[in-house]
Amino acid sequence: MKSSPGTHLPNEQKQQMRRAAKLEWISIGYAACTITLVALIVGNSQAMRTAWVEDMLSVLPQLAFLIALSWTRKPRKASHPYGYHRSMGAGHLVAGVALLVVGAMLAYESISALVKMEHPTIGTINLFGHTIWQGWPMIIVMAVIVIPAVILGRLKIKVAKPLHNKLLYADSKMAKADWQTNAASIVGVAGIGIGLWWLDAVAALLISCGILKDGWDNTRSAITDLLDRRSTGLDGTDPHPLVTRIEDQMTHLDWVKESAVRSRELGQVQHIEVFVVPRTGEVNVKQITSTVDELKDIDWPAYDVVVIPVDELPDYLDKVPANN
Repeated sequence: MKSSPGTHLPNEQKQQMRRAAKLEWISIGYAACTITLVALIVGNSQAMRTAWVEDMLSVLPQLAFLIALSWTRKPRKASHPYGYHRSMGAGHLVAGVALLVVGAMLAYESISALVKMEHPTIGTINLFGHTIWQGWPMIIVMAVIVIPAVILGRLKIKVAKPLHNKLLYADSKMAKADWQTNAASIVGVAGIGIGLWWLDAVAALLISCGILKDGWDNTRSAITDLLDRRSTGLDGTDPHPLVTRIEDQMTHLDWVKESAVRSRELGQVQHIEVFVVPRTGEVNVKQITSTVDELKDIDWPAYDVVVIPVDELPDYLDKVPANN
């Protein structure tokens, strides 16, 4: 299961990555259309303005993914011996912090509007010779534009899982949650129409809280990965499935008495260090090389594997005794 130079991905994952890039470009084009469309009808509704800002923010993870993708294709060298895969983690952090900061600002504005008891108004417009309430076009547009977001979100999740790409996974979760933003903005506009002015500010606050949650979840996940937490599954389950498979593989080697695995995430691939206590106290280069090759062949995320013979396993790692 060897990967080609530069991308470090097998053919199947290369195809998935190309598909992911296409989905992100489509998402950026879709976001540009929705941002322009909502800007034309936003009016005085705070919920609509907040949803508009949320649409603009949704581009951040997509841009971060595409920029990081160009870096991951670089081959590693002496100055970067681990490669450039952690650029995905850096992009994840940038997107998360941006969402967190802007979400906090929007939440503050929403709370201020409630405290000040601001009463927004929505006027009328002339459309095809008829005068109608401007809220109707707002509601129709927000109901329509949510459909592509839900579809894109589902497609991205299907690609993010086999790639084990947390940045893409976070973006897909945000896309799937867009219907909540749109629904909240529709409630806000309807609230203004029936005289419940506070519904608009409450809807804007709910949207802001959604942005804050996305920002917090993404920032926390990115920071823990960059701080070399033991690698986890895409949904945060501990440990990463690859670690479990490597531990199981080590139990079947006849020259191994016991072993322990230390792992960390390099973006969507893994750096694996396997500490091994040999049965006889001696081990040769051929055994080590053969074991490294076996572990790399378990699955493609085993990008960097090192087997280290030791007299005693580190006490901070979970020990795995051989079962033979």
